[in-house]
Amino acid sequence: MALEITPALSLLDEHHLLKEVVNEQKLTFENVTYDSRKVSDNTLFFCKGNFKPSYLTSALEKGATAYVSEQKYAEGMDATGIIVTNVQKAMALLGAAFYGFPQNELFIIAYTGTKGKTTSAYFAEHILAKATDKKVALFSTIDRVLGNEPDQRFKSDLTTPESLDLFHDMRAAVNNGMTHLVMEVSSQAYKKNRVYGLTFDVGVFLNISPDHIGRNEHPTFDDYLHCKEQLLVNSKRCVINGETAYLRDVYYTAKATTEPEDIYVFARKGAQISDNIPVDIEYQNDFEDLHKSVIEVKGLSDKAQTLHVDGKYELSVPGDYNEGNATSAIIATLLAGAKGEDARKTLDRVHIPGRMEIIKTKNNGTVYVDYAHNYASLKALFAFLKQQTHAGRVIAVLGSPGDKGISRRPGFGKAVSEEVDHVILTTDDPGFEDPMKIAQEIDSYINHDNVKVEFELDREMAIEKAIKMSTNNDIVVLAGKGEDPYQKIKGVDVPYPSDVNVAKKIVEEL
Repeated sequence: MALEITPALSLLDEHHLLKEVVNEQKLTFENVTYDSRKVSDNTLFFCKGNFKPSYLTSALEKGATAYVSEQKYAEGMDATGIIVTNVQKAMALLGAAFYGFPQNELFIIAYTGTKGKTTSAYFAEHILAKATDKKVALFSTIDRVLGNEPDQRFKSDLTTPESLDLFHDMRAAVNNGMTHLVMEVSSQAYKKNRVYGLTFDVGVFLNISPDHIGRNEHPTFDDYLHCKEQLLVNSKRCVINGETAYLRDVYYTAKATTEPEDIYVFARKGAQISDNIPVDIEYQNDFEDLHKSVIEVKGLSDKAQTLHVDGKYELSVPGDYNEGNATSAIIATLLAGAKGEDARKTLDRVHIPGRMEIIKTKNNGTVYVDYAHNYASLKALFAFLKQQTHAGRVIAVLGSPGDKGISRRPGFGKAVSEEVDHVILTTDDPGFEDPMKIAQEIDSYINHDNVKVEFELDREMAIEKAIKMSTNNDIVVLAGKGEDPYQKIKGVDVPYPSDVNVAKKIVEEL
């Protein structure tokens, strides 16, 4: 891969990002990066984020020949300086150009939503794997799959990575023979312009509820909603959950930039849809238990009927809240060229790491591990498990991340108060915050008349306590981390066995 400076400057100028060029030279860039540790000869270096001038000095010493920044730096006086109005947008545009615009060689399905993105993405990826003979990449919160070889699959560190990493991975996926991509797009991806300039073939809006509001994230809910809706603005065809909050706002945002025949609204049969917005596809539950559910999907509008979506589909991932996720995946993949039969042959075999993992014990309660990490997902998880198991007690282990998702904490307390009998508050990626203060904040929102509360900041110890205190009629819910292999503590990813492995080890010892 390579990028010449003249077309790079033209691209920035077309997008009204270029302010000036300092010490312009005829250059060809053989590497692009925002990490001074990854600089090699003929690198275009981006000065972004919590930037220090010493990073530029280091980059130039290692072979960088130009830098992109929102200001001039004395440290770079001998290099070419490309001064722009927004370095994140510039990085996205130039990253796409450097890697040869790989998005144009992929059919991309993109998901956004406060909850359900990962589950829906896995559903869609499995369906497309069947339809394309395994030529589908996956960029999810859990995994990044760039191909079918073991070394082309690895754990994610961000739901939507930085633009340079995103386009690098897209190019790798194309080079590995992938023709389709399913990806999650976070609100932060739009807030920080990580996907600036990207147009998706299908954009799916699942839902929205108050989340990610606070320092380091979104200043207001309106800002959060606006960023979520940008996915629809930047998609050729839109799939919208008709039961989402703020449906009118979401639907008309899509309609402002997308032809009505390219917008598909789905909902559970009998759902109350606001503002008489037409539903194109409905689904209903035919059966559910702790291990599977069966849904029947039906196209109502003429455009939906052309998809041949009608039929029954068995899901291996339980929970009535996952039925809408599956329906969204069926619609999106049919728009990508899959057939209903591809979905019927795969949805009953989907496994999502860390989602509704079940670990049984002989004399203690059954353990459920799930990534649920906000009020909506916790409430849905607890309520479903109580309904299905008729549990004696619900014992939960949970915490809340530090430095982000601060607005979730009242919701954690509310969900616990409504559905849980005993909770152990513990550590969950505290970042630079004090995990005890986080736990105490959650506790302040819990109704102590309904729930017994304990504090145990050692997460492994908390899980052990919860399992050992449970009896055969109880259920133990380990929420938030799933199969995460680390704890984020003071800027360091500290190795952690994962809730699943910790629970399995404790159960084996029992």
